[in-house]
Amino acid sequence: MESVEGSAGPAQIMRVNSLDVAEADEFSFLSNPKYRNDLQRTNAGVVAIRRKDFEALDERTQAARAYLICRDPYLLFARVAQSLHVQARPATGIAASASVDPAAHVDPSASVGPGAVIEAGARIGADVVVGALCTIGRNTVLEEGVWLYPRVSVYHGCTIGARTIIHSGAVIGADGFGYANDTGRWVKIPQTGGVRIGADCEIGANTTIDRGAIQDTVIGNGVKLDNQIQIAHNVTIGDDSALAGCVGVAGSAVIGKRVQIAGAANILGHLSIADGTVISVASVVTSSIDKPGFYSGTWPVQPHEDWEKSAVLVRRLDKMRDELRSLRHELAALKKSSGDQ
Repeated sequence: MESVEGSAGPAQIMRVNSLDVAEADEFSFLSNPKYRNDLQRTNAGVVAIRRKDFEALDERTQAARAYLICRDPYLLFARVAQSLHVQARPATGIAASASVDPAAHVDPSASVGPGAVIEAGARIGADVVVGALCTIGRNTVLEEGVWLYPRVSVYHGCTIGARTIIHSGAVIGADGFGYANDTGRWVKIPQTGGVRIGADCEIGANTTIDRGAIQDTVIGNGVKLDNQIQIAHNVTIGDDSALAGCVGVAGSAVIGKRVQIAGAANILGHLSIADGTVISVASVVTSSIDKPGFYSGTWPVQPHEDWEKSAVLVRRLDKMRDELRSLRHELAALKKSSGDQ
């Protein structure tokens, strides 16, 4: 934060809110200049804002509240929201209806909810929350501060790093899609690897991360996975990458650090994506990306009749190119012939 401008602001901020509905005891932010007019109407007591946007306000609006001048208002908003929001933790201990194998270890500070199942050899660390109806497979490790919401399934032989959050319905460590074809019949390949998820990750609801065929599937520290994502066997995702909803990553793909992948994109298997790459919505990545940048592979939506016409043209591009080359050669020949006469 660079400075505080405007009025003194309220004595205490109680919560965060969006500009259009914030009240005098609430904190908000302006990140996108197109919402600058909302500052004329908001009742927010404190607003995070960039200096250039603050200086563009009229004097009355500048004096109406306190402004926190900063480089990234949205990031400051996130920090304030974190400080004001305290997640209520369930009581420590093991619910009477939970099933914990005698050969499992549960730290006394952990909370295990009703109907949860913890199998032999599992280790549940300090301050871990295992929600109702979760299943923790044999020899799986939940490190300090892990939080599993209800109905999360973590298969055997997996490791979940410290402070990682996994939302309801997620499945960690199911068999990867591995089969060999024997004259038309599929022969299952045992998936003997595990899943290793780093510290400070967040896994969205109904996301699935398959176990490795031989070596582990690896999710780095600080990775954020949205809801309904499919991560296939032996995938590696580097630290601090973020994948939005419905992304699919095929087997043995290697995604670098700080990669951002927008919703519904598909990453084919056995390729790599460079650190810092950004992939736009619904793109299909069919080959490795060695140089970071912003990549798109989508066809914008249009009326179906227009799409059919465009598709026909795309299929004919090679032929049209050859015809154009032929016409150029013919035109060059005609010009030469005309010049010789």
